[in-house]
Amino acid sequence: MVKIHDICSRVQNGFRARLGRIAVPETKLNLSVARVLYNQGFVSSVTRGTHLGPDESYTPTTNLNIAERRLWLSLKYYQDQPVLRGMRCVSKPSRKISCNANQLRILASGQPWGIVKGIIPGEIIIVSTSRGVLEIQDAVKLGLGGMILARAN
Repeated sequence: MVKIHDICSRVQNGFRARLGRIAVPETKLNLSVARVLYNQGFVSSVTRGTHLGPDESYTPTTNLNIAERRLWLSLKYYQDQPVLRGMRCVSKPSRKISCNANQLRILASGQPWGIVKGIIPGEIIIVSTSRGVLEIQDAVKLGLGGMILARAN
């Protein structure tokens, strides 16, 4: 099972502590979730680096340095308030929630489906599909289903 709860808690705790940048382990899943957050405007930048800070120039990830590689997310604030107010996991190891394209369309329209509440304005749902990690609106446009990972508002 994917470890989505780690990036959810790190991002949420970073905003609550009013940090400018946070570091998350560099994995494909974390990079995909960070890309979705960046595209939706919740973070201002995503850079690669080490545990000490972002890289000045490109450094490839190898087997020798993989343990110290991090993704650095620059958090965004508006009028001294965090842009992202909450980020929580939907699927857990004990409860994986998968939806087909029609069920995702129902959620994207704001109606609840099963135990998942519908999306509200200003909120996104992050979905793991066969074409990667996408925001729910993108998955609906492509007609894809998948596992609901997290929601952020």
